[in-house]
Amino acid sequence: MSEKSALAYEVFIADPIPQNVAERVPNGDRRMFSPLSVTLVHGDRDAVLVDPPLTISQAEAVGEWIEASGKNLTHIFITHGHGDHWFTADLLARQFGAQVVASAGTIKQMHINVAIRERFWDALFPGQIPDAPVTAVTVPKNRFTLEGHELVIVEAGHSDTDDTSVLHVPALELVVAGDVIYNGVHQFLREAANGGLEAWRQAIDTVEALHPRWIVTGHKNKELDDDATRAIAETRQYLDTVDELLPKHDDALGFFEAMVDRFPERLNPGALWGGAVALYPGPVK
Repeated sequence: MSEKSALAYEVFIADPIPQNVAERVPNGDRRMFSPLSVTLVHGDRDAVLVDPPLTISQAEAVGEWIEASGKNLTHIFITHGHGDHWFTADLLARQFGAQVVASAGTIKQMHINVAIRERFWDALFPGQIPDAPVTAVTVPKNRFTLEGHELVIVEAGHSDTDDTSVLHVPALELVVAGDVIYNGVHQFLREAANGGLEAWRQAIDTVEALHPRWIVTGHKNKELDDDATRAIAETRQYLDTVDELLPKHDDALGFFEAMVDRFPERLNPGALWGGAVALYPGPVK
């Protein structure tokens, strides 16, 4: 039997892009989309891409990055159904001859995001998103291989949306965590009501139980490292603070301002504002 090659990983950060929204965030910021992390796990010859980006221009940059690596792309793995983590999957799969894979739950959520695409995603980014058919398939026992190393799809349940999953790379002590874990970016809370925060904590527990040394998060401040212990602790702290502050404020604005005060270094307060409005239904005060 031939010896397994050593694995490594690299991360491409797609910088924040403006949304087609005239209204400013209460702190005066323009409405932006959070930075996106795209991960390439590779051996000597082959590679797996995790969570391709949202727009055509982002995909072009990622395609050039993959080509420069000199690796043969075999699979594209999708962690969850939010369109910013997969709408360019088919475009890149056709470019590199790769297979798109995901869990059954993620595939269901991908179809939901296609259904809302026109009124949500295309409204925010008109003319910027390619055709995005759902071509992902499941793999037996949620496992596939990269140059002899097993890669494991671990289903985590609800995090910032339903039916999320992560990719565990035991050979690297790495988890590519999608949106279960965040790293220096305000967390997406629009789907956090009705038990969502507690479910998210359980998803974090699932990731922690894998004992990763490194975590690549779906939304990351590129100035920060991938230390798993720190990222897990900070993601939990953010959710704990949400629970603490929600009952202390009567409206979205008060909650938003309190959260920004607690987390002044986190990127993209606009993501927080969208969640605050969802958590306080009714007219914005």
